[in-house]
Amino acid sequence: MQLQNDTNTLALRPLERQDLRFVHELNNDAKIMRYWFEEPYETFSELSQLYDRHVHDQRERRFVAVDAQDELVGLVELIELDYIHRRGEFQIIIAPQRQGRGYAGQATRLAIEYAFKVLNMRKLYLIVDTSNAAAIHVYEKCGFQHEAELKEEFFGNGAYHNAYRMCIFQRDYFERQQATQNKAG
Repeated sequence: MQLQNDTNTLALRPLERQDLRFVHELNNDAKIMRYWFEEPYETFSELSQLYDRHVHDQRERRFVAVDAQDELVGLVELIELDYIHRRGEFQIIIAPQRQGRGYAGQATRLAIEYAFKVLNMRKLYLIVDTSNAAAIHVYEKCGFQHEAELKEEFFGNGAYHNAYRMCIFQRDYFERQQATQNKAG
């Protein structure tokens, strides 16, 4: 299974064992993990064990983003999937050397589409550092709206930082899709 964007410049495919070296590099980059509110020191063995424990977990979907040449660009996760309340959390990392090329927006749109059209989620949310203006801009462009500001939500670089919780609802996503189609057609 592979999710492809309209221009065939980016796709999401399920995370496979052979992708774990790439994920390990991302997970051990302190700058990246600061934005995921996690400690960046994970061994490859720990990551492999985590993969084995979660590979069949129906409350999670993990993808790698690949470009047109099938090069790994980033990691996309839908986690905390709740099938009663029909909500889930969205997370994304674009490799530092691949940032600034529009991949984050493309991957976010594909993940939203998957969450709403395949998983039938009602609400998708994310947590983002209030100082991460570039990410916030991408999320807003993709339809996420500010839901709340979480005061002193995470600790990094010796201080507590605030975060936004942003969300998008399935109904709003479909309304945006319809409006875009009406404009084009």
